Amino acid sequence: MSAAGGGRAGSGTGRGQQAGQESGHQAGQGPGPADRDAGSGPGSASEQKMRFVYALRSRGVTDPRVLDAMERIDRGAFVRGHFEDRAYDDTPLPIACGQTISQPSVVGLMTQALEVGPRDTVLEVGTGSGYQAAVLSLLCRRVMTVDRHRRLVTEAEALFRRLGLTNITTRVADGSHGSPEQAPFDRIMVTAAAEDPPGPLLSQLKIGGIMVLPVGQSDAVQTLIRVTREPHGFRYDELRQVRFVPLIEGLGQT
Repeated sequence: MSAAGGGRAGSGTGRGQQAGQESGHQAGQGPGPADRDAGSGPGSASEQKMRFVYALRSRGVTDPRVLDAMERIDRGAFVRGHFEDRAYDDTPLPIACGQTISQPSVVGLMTQALEVGPRDTVLEVGTGSGYQAAVLSLLCRRVMTVDRHRRLVTEAEALFRRLGLTNITTRVADGSHGSPEQAPFDRIMVTAAAEDPPGPLLSQLKIGGIMVLPVGQSDAVQTLIRVTREPHGFRYDELRQVRFVPLIEGLGQT
């Protein structure tokens, strides 16, 4: 989840592992903006999609697989209410539970940095709107996504079913402790800022695995980093400045 400049529906992160209900889904194809309203004139879905992809490219999202997945997943399906007409703007937008859906360029850059392969199992900490998990689901074998807000998980599950995304497993849980029962993971994405990479998440990363997350104080601009687990330790690479909500301990009230 992000504020100005940064991340995504970070709604979901918290500390302390707590088992919740799991719901399994398996790989499908999410419709893109063109599936909603065919046409080629100004303002049509095809024109809208072209502008959307151009904006991603202009901000550094160049991986063809990531661009294809973001074309196929319609961000408009994840934005409701007063902000529906801004669904394709490159800006974070409010969602339920006081959270946000990240701006598309940050979703793309984080996904690109994660270097997801088709056989990978990915843990996402912070389901939020479900948009990031949906994009990841088209790139990997399986996504496990956890969020501290039950309402967000329930709404995301319904969207995944509607879009036919059947390789996503959702869980209401305290995300900063990850999902030890499902570990280790090839890739981990965290969508809220911790002061340092959480130890439980580092321990759940496979050798050769990658984690992308923001780190830093919650009241300041943070740094998006990529952590690679090597045979004898971890390598840390700084990517860019971002602004995310903090990683919060415990389950949400809703």
